[in-house]
Amino acid sequence: MPQLARRLFVLPPELEGAARSWLEHGERTPRAPRLASSVVLLRDSPTGLETWLGYRPGSSPLGVLAFPGGSLDAPDDDPLGWLGPSPQHWAEQMGTDDVGLARRHIVGAIRELFEETGVLLAGPDLSSTVEATSTPEWMRAREAVANQEKSFTDVLAKRGLSLRTDLLKPLVNWLSPDFAHHRFNTRYFAATLPVNQQPTLLESKGVWGRWVCAKRVIEERETSALGDEVGQENTVGLTLGQLLVPGSEIMLEKMAAANGCIAYLSYKRKPHVYQPKLVEEDSKLMLEVEAAKTVAGEPQRER
Repeated sequence: MPQLARRLFVLPPELEGAARSWLEHGERTPRAPRLASSVVLLRDSPTGLETWLGYRPGSSPLGVLAFPGGSLDAPDDDPLGWLGPSPQHWAEQMGTDDVGLARRHIVGAIRELFEETGVLLAGPDLSSTVEATSTPEWMRAREAVANQEKSFTDVLAKRGLSLRTDLLKPLVNWLSPDFAHHRFNTRYFAATLPVNQQPTLLESKGVWGRWVCAKRVIEERETSALGDEVGQENTVGLTLGQLLVPGSEIMLEKMAAANGCIAYLSYKRKPHVYQPKLVEEDSKLMLEVEAAKTVAGEPQRER
């Protein structure tokens, strides 16, 4: 297992005010983070591993561009059909004694992925998943869940579906910097795209989202190519580090170095909480993270 290396990342523009305020007023008690789940959606392509990135309006603790995800909701505790590893098993995988919390993160992850992309990790049994979730009927269901007009539980129950928790793989746990005004304690998971499903943007909230080749995005990280393509006021002219939180950038690095979905998902990971720290380097504010440096072509293990 490689030693954790000190990595420095750009301070995203929307965090500069909070960072300077934190330094000027002296350290104080950080704001309580909201619990969140995020899903790294994966597929293989001839040019390498691809993942789905989307634009997030406003100031999201997940980044301006991010993997599908968001806050956990109270209804995530509601009873629902469950297939695959038990909540107890998930708690062990995630390094927590709180089985209810682990269950909430799994439900929240699958719900958020469904809301934002229409990809649904659910089926009638362990041998199949629901197909063709891009229809107008499914879009109405997504909108209803996103606007909290219907519960995710009701949407599944009406169609005789249960969560396929076996289709998720735990990745890492990231905590927002102490100085940030909006903070998340985010559990990241990975999933490959189910058969006969395709991600689509939510009609009412979707601005930009698409499959990106991880290798190409990392190769162009010092350019503004991706930000210019998104075309929003807070993306044009910005490099990858200004658009993503450090956790997302590190995960993209690891995807870029992996030889396909199976290789990426088979990395050995141990529960570990990562958190960027505010540091000053050459009179410039930066985010410091202790994380394993990814070397292309070498087998990787995350702590």
